[in-house]
Amino acid sequence: MDEYLTIAATAEGYYTEKRSKFYAFAHPVDDVTQVQELVKQYRKRFYDARHVCYAYVLGADGSEYRANDDGEPSSTAGKPILGQIVSHSLTNVLVVVVRYYGGINLGTGGLIVAYRTAAADALDHASVISRQVEEVITHHFSYLQMNEVMKVIKDMQPRVISQQFDNDCTITLAIRQSEAPLLRQRLSAIL
Repeated sequence: MDEYLTIAATAEGYYTEKRSKFYAFAHPVDDVTQVQELVKQYRKRFYDARHVCYAYVLGADGSEYRANDDGEPSSTAGKPILGQIVSHSLTNVLVVVVRYYGGINLGTGGLIVAYRTAAADALDHASVISRQVEEVITHHFSYLQMNEVMKVIKDMQPRVISQQFDNDCTITLAIRQSEAPLLRQRLSAIL
């Protein structure tokens, strides 16, 4: 599988229950460092909020994920947020839900519903896009092979990341993961 779904830009959602307010923010992210930076920004921006809970999923196969309850009872915040990301079949997404306590306890069931609903609202407002999983290939060749290399590139349409042409040439290409073996084979067949 060399395609995955993610979101195009930040989206927001909101839910209120018994005077508690839940503000949800969905972000496209590429790595854990980006996740940590965004969570830090939300903790600073909403310094007076009771809880800043979040979940994220990373990787084309969704293999890297985490849920954080930030002081809420175990599995009442992070897991429901994570569940929404998974049920929307998304990856490379962070959802942060900020809770302002309204003075009335919601109980574990109420918290699960609140966090799940706020996260779903943010994701429902997000623009979902499909991305390709790409593989990067660097190929070295002599200047005399230039025409043959360019013919392969024209045929297969990889994205050119960088190129350096001299007596010895180097080109770096990105192509859909499923097409990478064929591109490698065709380039290495040029003598």
